[in-house]
Parts: sequence; C-alpha cells; structure tokens
Amino acid sequence: MCTTCGCGVGEARVSGEALVEAENAAQATPQHQHGEQLWQAHADHHHAHAHAYHHEHAPGRTPSRMVQVERDILAKNDTYAAENRQRFAEQGIFALNLVSSPGSGKTTLLCRSIELLKAKLSIAVIEGDQQTSRDSERIRATGVPALQINTGKGCHLDAHMVGHALHKLSPVDDSLLLIENVGNLVCPAAFDLGEAHKVVILSVTEGEDKPLKYPNIFHAASLMLLNKVDLLPHVEFDTEQAIRYARQVNPALQVIQVSATTGEGFAEWLSWLSDGCAARQEKKKATVGALRRRVAELETLLSSATRG
Repeated sequence: MCTTCGCGVGEARVSGEALVEAENAAQATPQHQHGEQLWQAHADHHHAHAHAYHHEHAPGRTPSRMVQVERDILAKNDTYAAENRQRFAEQGIFALNLVSSPGSGKTTLLCRSIELLKAKLSIAVIEGDQQTSRDSERIRATGVPALQINTGKGCHLDAHMVGHALHKLSPVDDSLLLIENVGNLVCPAAFDLGEAHKVVILSVTEGEDKPLKYPNIFHAASLMLLNKVDLLPHVEFDTEQAIRYARQVNPALQVIQVSATTGEGFAEWLSWLSDGCAARQEKKKATVGALRRRVAELETLLSSATRG
C-alpha cells in the first residue's frame, strides 16, 4: 500500500502555491502562476510514507508497527473526509472522485462533459497531478473554475488536500464537483475524499484484465466508464470480458461505455450526473426542512413554557 511504499519521500518543489503539512501543523503560502491557483501538496501521510520507508528495516521496526502507521494515516484521512462530506451535504454538492491509469482520457472526458452540462449545472473541478497545471488550464478553458493540486512525489490526493482546495475554490451550493485524481489505480482506492462516489475510468487501449490486476479501486467504485470505445475497431480489446472481470470484483458496479471523441454513451453518462445532482439537492432540502420543523417545535415548546 501507498503508506509503506515510500512515495512522497522528500519535499516536492514547484513554482506556485504550496500546501505543506508537517507533524500536524498546516501552512499555506499563496502565490500565482499564469493567473491560476496552484497547490503543491505534501500532506501528513507523505511524511509518514517517508518515515515508514526509511525505518522499515531499522532495529525495532516490526510489521505490526508498519500496520499501525498505516492505520493511523487512514484514520486521520477519514476524519478529514468526514468534514468534507458534511460540507458537501450541507451545500447540496454532488462530489465525484474520478480515478484511472494515466492516459485513460479523464481530462478530455471531463472537458466534453462540462461543455455539455455547464448551461444546466454549476460545476467546479479539482485537478490532481504530480506536476504542471496543464489539466486545470484545459478545464478553465471551458469556462468553469478549476484548482490544481500538485502532489510532487505523492501518488494520490487525500482528504486534507481536498479540504484546503475547497476553501480556496468555494464551490457554490447545489453544484457538481469533479475531482480528477492523480493517474494511479492503486493508492486512490484507500483514500476517501468525502465524495459521493468513486468513478473509475478504463480505456479500451488498456488491458481488459485491469479490474483483476487492480481490484481495490474497482471494488471501491460505483461506476466504471469504459472510455475510448470509438477505438474498438482498431485495438484488440474484449469489451464483454472487461465488464465481466469488473463485475467479478464488484457485482454492483454500473458500467457506461463512452467516447469523448464521438459522444457515444454521453447521454447516459450525463443523465447519471444530473440524477446524482438532483438526488443530492433533494436530500439537502429534506434535511433543511426537517431542521426547520424541529426549530418550530422547539419554539412552540419554549413559548408554552414561558406562558406557563
């Protein structure tokens, strides 16, 4: 697992904003690069990665100690994820965590989705990459706000990074938040960001056995987008086998076949997004309505007690 692989060892450095957390102390120093907001992230668990990696073979370091470090990291992440989830619920934000291998077509798919939805929904995007702001620049070119998180040597986004990004991005109520994770099918599976769903993208230019090789992320996902289906006539890829493998890992996994180039499958994908946003907004309204009713009940009781 990421927490013992050593990723994030050393301080990543890029120009632009830096988000650095060390030993439970968070600091943020704002700058700007090419007019954008750029985060460089080096969060708690990356420090733990370094300590775990360098001390793995040191005297007194046992497998049980490594397991405890891993548990501590994930438990802390879950605390931050719960805070993000509460914010999403209170604001009626439908947040998705999009994960895939590098080159699966995530950003192209997002750009086309945004172009087709932005007239109907408020949309914001958090972009995760080890370096550069290329993807966030592509997203902003569609006219929606996007914030880049650069993880340096880190191999995934975590809930604390996303929480800081939310403060800067300030997505509006009843909106769609798309979080494009670092290209990696391993570590993002373990780190909850507070999202409503993980969406895993598998392109037909990859092997159909990816779900068996990287089962955790397919098990954690609610939806698999089988992308680049326009290339099927030109590649050796067994679509039915890929879907069987994915559902062997996760029988409840929904699958939509899409092409960001031709638009195939986009009606179903956009409907899934719109339905998710509507359900989240209805849940928020129900919660607010219940709170208002409870306040009215308490005000009535208080008024009766005062008259008595």
